[in-house]
Amino acid sequence: MNRKNEQVNTFIHRQDLWKAEFKSLRDILLNCEVVEEYKWGVPCYTYNTHNVVLMHGFKNYCALLFVKGALLRDEQNLLVSQTENTQSSRHLRFTSLKDILAIQSTIKKYIEEAIENEKQGKKIELKETSDFEIAQEFQSILDVRDDVKKAFYSLTPGRQRAYLLYFSSPKQSKTRSSRVENYIEKILNGKGLHDE
Repeated sequence: MNRKNEQVNTFIHRQDLWKAEFKSLRDILLNCEVVEEYKWGVPCYTYNTHNVVLMHGFKNYCALLFVKGALLRDEQNLLVSQTENTQSSRHLRFTSLKDILAIQSTIKKYIEEAIENEKQGKKIELKETSDFEIAQEFQSILDVRDDVKKAFYSLTPGRQRAYLLYFSSPKQSKTRSSRVENYIEKILNGKGLHDE
């Protein structure tokens, strides 16, 4: 069995909601070819220094997050994309220890497949920023304000994508326009959607 990380021991010990589930998932993970680490405040399981699986707890479920989950075959259709725009990661979600125990061997197969994908160096072809829709309300601003255009295209691709998704998601033009107007100053200041 792989060596347990002390920070993960502490993480699990402090859990109120998903302690038994985390212990069970951890046992499955540590019987696979991974190294247990603690990153971003959660248990992270790596292969050859590459992140493979993270263990998360939420209000209504706990989950294994497969970093390159979109590559997994998922023949049983168990994986969940966090949002419709998530390109690579996928969750296996559980609401009880019983859920985990019922599919232990399947969970291990998913983990082993994720490790094999890392061994093979498989990569996910991510959409380019230019592939994302630009809301007409934002395009109108870019067309007439060179300062906004320059500032926007100076942002990192990830920050650009976050704005494009945020601006284009509302159904009503009025809401899209309001979002654009509310974030122009932030863009001009070189900040991302969620930057302070």
